Amino acid sequence: MTEMRLYDLRVTVERIEGRSVCGLQVGDYFELTESSRIRIPEGRHFCIYALQSVLPLLPAKQRQLPESDWLEQDSLVCCPDPDERVVMRIERIGERTLHTEELT
Repeated sequence: MTEMRLYDLRVTVERIEGRSVCGLQVGDYFELTESSRIRIPEGRHFCIYALQSVLPLLPAKQRQLPESDWLEQDSLVCCPDPDERVVMRIERIGERTLHTEELT
């Protein structure tokens, strides 16, 4: 079996510099665990447009990158809506070992 190590991630609304039309609030978050499972706390939501802005970065943030890589150093992502200016932070919340044979 081939093993690989991936980080579990949490994406949290750090600040809102405009007005939140979508209803997100500072502190709202979702987690990406077990390689591909997105979890949003019960009773909460996460705006699909804010979500789409952060999704392309998550596979890279799940992996250990060279220290000099910009994505290893930066963790803030902005929603594409210029009126809202929702700023989200990607943080690593754990690390797990997965077997490549169990993944697609």
